[in-house]
Amino acid sequence: MQFKEMNLIAPLLDAVQTAGYENPTPIQELTIPLVLCGKDVLGCAQTGTGKTAAFSLPILQLLNDSAKTDRSPGAMRPIRSLILAPTRELAIQIHENLMQYGKKLPLRSAVVFGGVSQVNQVKALKVGIDILVATPGRLCDLIKQGFVKLNSVEIFVLDEADRMLDMGFIHDVKRIITLLPRQKQTLFFSATLPAEVESLATKLLRNPETVKIVPPTKTVDRINQFVYMVDKSKKNELLMDLLNNQGVYSALVFTRTKHGADHVARHLEKNNIKSMAIHGNKSQVARQNALNAFKKGKINVLVATDIAARGIDIAELPFVINYNISEEAETYIHRIGRTGRAGAVGVAISFCSSEEMSNLRNIERLIQKTIPVKECAWTVPNMSPAVKETSNRFIPRRPSKRTNKGGRSNNFRRP
Repeated sequence: MQFKEMNLIAPLLDAVQTAGYENPTPIQELTIPLVLCGKDVLGCAQTGTGKTAAFSLPILQLLNDSAKTDRSPGAMRPIRSLILAPTRELAIQIHENLMQYGKKLPLRSAVVFGGVSQVNQVKALKVGIDILVATPGRLCDLIKQGFVKLNSVEIFVLDEADRMLDMGFIHDVKRIITLLPRQKQTLFFSATLPAEVESLATKLLRNPETVKIVPPTKTVDRINQFVYMVDKSKKNELLMDLLNNQGVYSALVFTRTKHGADHVARHLEKNNIKSMAIHGNKSQVARQNALNAFKKGKINVLVATDIAARGIDIAELPFVINYNISEEAETYIHRIGRTGRAGAVGVAISFCSSEEMSNLRNIERLIQKTIPVKECAWTVPNMSPAVKETSNRFIPRRPSKRTNKGGRSNNFRRP
């Protein structure tokens, strides 16, 4: 199926074509017709499947077709669609997509999120908008101050509901829901459905159509996954070798901690590899500047903590590197989901030390496959898990004598 077969209006088809898309992804193919028909939708899909366009395109069309909005210059507009996202990065991405797809439509949208001054956000709200994209915390603040009223919302989208739960936003979400009209169309998206999220979906949705694209525990087939067994003290050297000699020309690198992200970024910069770190301690301006620099190719490496795992949309990202193996197995899926998007081939590389082997095994059990091991100059043969002693300190077993297998035969080709 092609987008032109989906009953989308000409301005949206033109925008999609300009963006370089002809064929919808599976979630778009299944979701767009349901939303256009006014159905509530429960979508279960991991990041990178194209769900933002799956709800953005039909929302723009439904609001454009409706005659309820006074489109005369200077006319105040009630908020007719509310889209909640868990992170600032994801909220900005959704708003950018709405702007891109709706640029030929007489609709206005705005995005509000915390971590920055609310002055410009309030100005946009006062002008009047049709679609509001928001993170829960800032939205609750603006509601309390009287800048936002939700009594005219016709379409409500809750995106990445499981992430809302993980980040402690679920109570804010429930408060916001009480302010919405009873009669509305609701679109509910989540990569996984833990009990509390499933309970919320049951209360919120009316006779929903369920769209499941890939099992939440299945990684994208187009992503080539590899792991290096290395001592943690050699991870910087391995990373440098991949970037300088093995064809990894641009990568999103995930670390476990904020300090670790800064450390890796500083090490790369010291060795003349352009990089920046992005994590929760960075200001919103700094985070957005780093993301924009990476998207535009001004830096080669973006080092991130898991706050970025599901809130960053980077077209044609070729490589994801797990400098630290994620402690939560599902987090691994969301991390590597940053690459291999929209039909592109991607590569996910993990560095595993003895302290992280149990995490690796949990990931392999979750995805139901063994991740192939690649060898390098710093490979630790027959690596064993770290031993937890009675003092509660993790003491790595002394590995056997290392062998240098050489890394040149493991070159990565540009996907």
